[in-house]
Amino acid sequence: MKASATAELPVVVIGAGPTGLAATAHLVDQGITPLVLEAGPAAGAAVRDWSHVRLFSTWGEVVDPAAEKLLAPTGWTRPDPATYPSGGDWAERYLQPLADVFGERVRLCATVTGVSRSGRDRVVDADREQQPFVVHVAHADGHEERVLARAVIDASGTWATPSPAGGSGLPALGEKAAADRITYRVPDLTDPAVRARYAGRRTAVIGSGASAFTALAYLAELATSDDGAGTKGVWVLRRGISGSTFGGGEADQLPARGALGLAAKAAVDAGHADAVTGFRTEAIERAADGLLVLVGEDGRRLEPVDEVIVLTGFRPDLTFLDELRLTLDERLQAPVGLAPLIDPNQHSCGTVHPHGHRELSHPEQGVYLVGMKSYGRAPTFLAMTGYEQVRSVAAAIAGDLASADRVELTLPETGVCGGAGLFDAPAAVGAAAEEAPAEGCCGS
Repeated sequence: MKASATAELPVVVIGAGPTGLAATAHLVDQGITPLVLEAGPAAGAAVRDWSHVRLFSTWGEVVDPAAEKLLAPTGWTRPDPATYPSGGDWAERYLQPLADVFGERVRLCATVTGVSRSGRDRVVDADREQQPFVVHVAHADGHEERVLARAVIDASGTWATPSPAGGSGLPALGEKAAADRITYRVPDLTDPAVRARYAGRRTAVIGSGASAFTALAYLAELATSDDGAGTKGVWVLRRGISGSTFGGGEADQLPARGALGLAAKAAVDAGHADAVTGFRTEAIERAADGLLVLVGEDGRRLEPVDEVIVLTGFRPDLTFLDELRLTLDERLQAPVGLAPLIDPNQHSCGTVHPHGHRELSHPEQGVYLVGMKSYGRAPTFLAMTGYEQVRSVAAAIAGDLASADRVELTLPETGVCGGAGLFDAPAAVGAAAEEAPAEGCCGS
């Protein structure tokens, strides 16, 4: 196919979450035709999964400028930029109206199962860059489709692929068999059925990030409620507890994020959760009474628990990109140009240098991983990062390299050193939510 013909094809955006829809807005702003393929039944499907959670980013930080430009003529009213939306607010008051603007350019229940160069597997060099991308799509009704594209922006996120409980990165022995007692999401304790599952019971929370803080705060709130007597958390950490364990506190430039760590600390200090440190889960056994016993790699066996909440992070699904030539960091599974900027093994403070299309590029020209997916396994992502990423990428696809290279983004610091990072993902909405709202997920 001639280059001129390829240029007439749409840019396929995988995922209709915050970053994917922002990418779509920037493509439209550049005069480029987008096509959004969303696996879920609605825009922001991943965000809707944690609709009960309040973000620690304000409305002013989670509305993309190009998207707002498209929404303005529709009569859309921007929420108070100083207030904190919940995931449900974000989906209903911003993501859905934005998806409606794009109309049929957003296809729902459309799962991308593969991406390649048309007529070229990953081995073939001949005329590779002259071929359009071919995107294989499976629809909910069983219909399969092949879509040709001039470029592909993968904003599918990592929400669908949570990491397991096992300390080795693999599922713990017995983890799959105990699936009926394990969740990999922060539970919605406003749902009566979910609340009954945890009220008055012992629950192990595995993880040390913001989502774990969330679960601890939720369980502490439940423990002090009329229907929650006897509720107890067991906080399982792979590391020890240090001064940075609970985040930046009052020094955090995102006040709500700092308050989240303080809420988790309060839960432990008040005795609503017991901390178990240096524990790497090797197995999850079911006791004779049906309760679960966590077994560590060092042989330690914890007291039985009723439920387990696994919040050990997320990882990218790269299976449908297997025919593309990507260069990914061997640890983070993030683009190699970006990985050094976000590697939690190297960065001690929650800052990320400005980056755009160059750091997100691959040997396969015209394909970009953006948003949460671009960070691979690194727990350091904020929505505003994704918005700047896709602004740069859209400009690069349009050939406006001057704009694409002009990346200016200053992210708020955590105020803590030792690997706390910036993680915009589901977190708790406790009794003090109005004063100290929790964080929220960028999703994709």
